[in-house]
Amino acid sequence: MQLLQNKVAIVTGAARGIGAAIALKLAEQGAHIAFTYVSDSSAEKAAALEVQIQALGVKAKAYKSNAAVFAECESFVADVVKEFGTVDICVNNAGISKDNLLLRMTPEQWDDVMDINLKSVFNMTKQVIRPMMKAKSGSIINMSSIIGIRGNAGQSSYAASKAGIIGFTKSVALELGSRNIRCNAIAPGFIETDMTHYLQEGDAANEFLKKIPLGRFGKAEEIANTTLFLASDWSNYITGQVISACGGLNI
Repeated sequence: MQLLQNKVAIVTGAARGIGAAIALKLAEQGAHIAFTYVSDSSAEKAAALEVQIQALGVKAKAYKSNAAVFAECESFVADVVKEFGTVDICVNNAGISKDNLLLRMTPEQWDDVMDINLKSVFNMTKQVIRPMMKAKSGSIINMSSIIGIRGNAGQSSYAASKAGIIGFTKSVALELGSRNIRCNAIAPGFIETDMTHYLQEGDAANEFLKKIPLGRFGKAEEIANTTLFLASDWSNYITGQVISACGGLNI
């Protein structure tokens, strides 16, 4: 039997990278998938992923929705509940990085990162807890980052947003544990995606690799595997935790 048979999972920001890997991994284990993308440039990839997931024998639907906008989240989750019946799993994956030294960072850059990385987690979580409370069950998984734990020069906005996710996750776990709703976070290290392509070549890559005990960058599928564990009944007694999937970078 599949680990997530007939469960309904939401994955935000899933047109590519870690989000797409997560959507596919959950679908492989029997979950029906509702996922979001935000830009017209991602529409083609989102449509292709929808078809790829459906080929696994589960239901899938892509929604153009901006998780940073409360009203869009409200409408999106209502549509998912109408279409799929409920929400069992919510993976808050949508995120961006606008790296800059604090001296040069603009208020607009700071706000964009906070809205998309942190506010989006509040927006989505507030919406999905209603169907989860009705079902007296649910798993919320928030994508933080190793940068939110250890910080990084030139990434103060990103670090702050990802650290905020950790505090939010722990608070939600305390609030909703009595309703059998779990909330955990994953803190990926340096993962091979489009967002980190500039770190994967030349001297920069060598410097980062020296700091990683496992000696390599992670893969999106490895983050998807961690997400699957937290989404499934295998982690039924785990809530309010942060799993660092970082190759040992946080030791």
